Amino acid sequence: MLLFVGVNGSGKTTTIAKLAGRLQREGRSIALAAADTFRAAAIEQLRIWGEQLGLPVIAQRAGADPGAVAFDAVAAAESRGLDVVLIDTAGRLQNKSQLMAELGKIRRVVERRLPGQPRHVLLVLDATTGQNGLAQAESFSREARVTGIILTKLDGTAKGGIAVAIADSLRLPIVFVGVGEGIEDLAPFDLDAYVEWLLAA
Repeated sequence: MLLFVGVNGSGKTTTIAKLAGRLQREGRSIALAAADTFRAAAIEQLRIWGEQLGLPVIAQRAGADPGAVAFDAVAAAESRGLDVVLIDTAGRLQNKSQLMAELGKIRRVVERRLPGQPRHVLLVLDATTGQNGLAQAESFSREARVTGIILTKLDGTAKGGIAVAIADSLRLPIVFVGVGEGIEDLAPFDLDAYVEWLLAA
């Protein structure tokens, strides 16, 4: 199970769809879980991606308990014998303590039902984020035990230099980068290529 966290507008839901498409092409069995119950539009967006990819989406009504959605996702993974479940969560600012604590609850729900899961908690970070990105990463790491970073919107003018500081400070690997809007526009992070590109401007 992969749990996705991040602030509003970082591109979590689209990134989930891109990664789902990549895993699907590798032959994995996948489900998407709509634990962003704060916005009805987020649930619908994930359902649309699920339809396009031909993947099941575990969801409840808007306003439902995100932990309950995560619980349903674990149950679905067990009953259907799925390889991977990608869990979307609501975007939240790192200074909203109650919302940040909710991420810990979602993680604990998954852990109790399926020890050792979620295997990874991925922080989706907008490449245009400035120094505030480090504060974001520190807060999300503390509450949700982040294991890796996905850097989005790297196709624009943003260089995502803050990602280097975050990776160094928190010892978190950057695992993927989003380089466009298409379903295939998610690439594994290549440090050498990134540094070369970063210094070329």
